[in-house]
Amino acid sequence: MSFSIGRRLVAEFLGTLVLVGTVVGSGIMATNLTSDTAIALWGNTAATGAILVVLILIFGPISGAHFNPAVSLAFFVRRELSFSLLGLYILAQCVGGLLGSGLAHLMFEVPFIQISGTTRFGPSQWLSESVATFALLAAIFGCVRFNPSAVPYAVGLVITAGYWWTSSTSFANPAVTLARGFTDTFAGIRPTDVPVFIAVQLATAVLSTWIFIWLLREEADESPDHT
Repeated sequence: MSFSIGRRLVAEFLGTLVLVGTVVGSGIMATNLTSDTAIALWGNTAATGAILVVLILIFGPISGAHFNPAVSLAFFVRRELSFSLLGLYILAQCVGGLLGSGLAHLMFEVPFIQISGTTRFGPSQWLSESVATFALLAAIFGCVRFNPSAVPYAVGLVITAGYWWTSSTSFANPAVTLARGFTDTFAGIRPTDVPVFIAVQLATAVLSTWIFIWLLREEADESPDHT
């Protein structure tokens, strides 16, 4: 990339800040407008999927638009991100996410820092996070390999779908998971439930990367030439 490390880190910080601000803020707006959980979830879903497309289109050319430690770890495993830059990306993402949660609170006149009381615990939740993280990386690596211009739309769509077909509502992002531990709103997760979510997301990221390195690797045609 032609952008300096400083610019890349600011892009990761801003992108994650706006992403989490949208997740938390749209959740607050949704519950302010309706008591119907399904409608509230749809509002939260639509806002999150839409902003992901926009953020990747804006920041993708600068930093790669990871906004997600699991994605950064995956590119480290692929040897496309150095170990030192991996640490800096994760730091920028986590700080951006935490401030994004606080920003949403300020916009809706709730305390800047909250501790979530929403329970998200158990094997079905952990399985859902593994599936959601795998699906996210499948969308990224598949599109990078065959249709790079489709990445923003594929990522927005896979997270939009994941809100509805996983019991965890598809966090698939350690920075977002951490930030959502500090909002006692529709988007929250108890801090005590956060570590397992993050562990599952990161482990799945590594496994998924290995799978797609193998699956998407081109091989020479070894079939005999009968001509």
